[in-house]
Amino acid sequence: MLRWLLSALAAVGFLVSVAHAEDAKPRHFSQCQAIAGNLPGATFARFEPSADSIKSQPAAMTDEPVTITYLGHSTFYIQTPGGVTIATDYNGWYKPPVRPMVATMNHAHTTHYTLTPDPGIQHVLHGWSDTPGEAIKHELMVDDTFIRNVTTDIRRWGTFEENGNSIFIFEVAGLCIGHLGHLHHELAEGHYAEIGRLDVLMVPVDGGLTMGKQSMSKVVQRLRSSVILPMHRRGPVIDDFLGMFGSGYDVFRSPEDTIQVSVRSLPKKPTIYVLKGV
Repeated sequence: MLRWLLSALAAVGFLVSVAHAEDAKPRHFSQCQAIAGNLPGATFARFEPSADSIKSQPAAMTDEPVTITYLGHSTFYIQTPGGVTIATDYNGWYKPPVRPMVATMNHAHTTHYTLTPDPGIQHVLHGWSDTPGEAIKHELMVDDTFIRNVTTDIRRWGTFEENGNSIFIFEVAGLCIGHLGHLHHELAEGHYAEIGRLDVLMVPVDGGLTMGKQSMSKVVQRLRSSVILPMHRRGPVIDDFLGMFGSGYDVFRSPEDTIQVSVRSLPKKPTIYVLKGV
């Protein structure tokens, strides 16, 4: 009996030690999430580094830009200073010049994902779980880029599918870059706390397939990003979306489909960049 009891205690001790070991595994730290956490009413200021803070950061954090190219619909091609390549809402139709290392996807419509991606893509990140209603969680470091997600709901045949969409966030070179995916509803306080600061925001501007322009503009204004990149325009002219913003925002209509962004180059006034092809 005593031997059995000692064996049981040893087994419990082993399980506890395993649990502690799991808890002790290092997690990547998000530089973009607000310290405010779930405080109600928390807002997030745009990042405006001082000259001293810029000097104190490594060159890769300040001088080397992230290159973002608009490929079509809601697919952007992101190239980081460390050589990481990412395709957002990858569907296999809008292909970047080279095979991306990372492909993020959402499944509101088939134009936002593919079930037969290039097998050479190293990381295929679904914005939804195979278990309906379950929130999928991504937190991974790919060379110089930390990638995470915040789930939202989507409309599905007259009802809502919980956690069917992901806002993907890419933290690289001191920047916080967010892609709203196929966002179907205004965000709650918990969403804003999970997202934190976004310096660059990729936002759908279709005016109805995702959300109406009033609701989408509220999300944009709340996030207070320095660089706003419209995407997913289908139907209404881009001016319908731009008309929701007043003198507090600048608008730049680019003749190019590419923009380079660094901490140093962030505009002091929020700017909507309409890239070629949008």
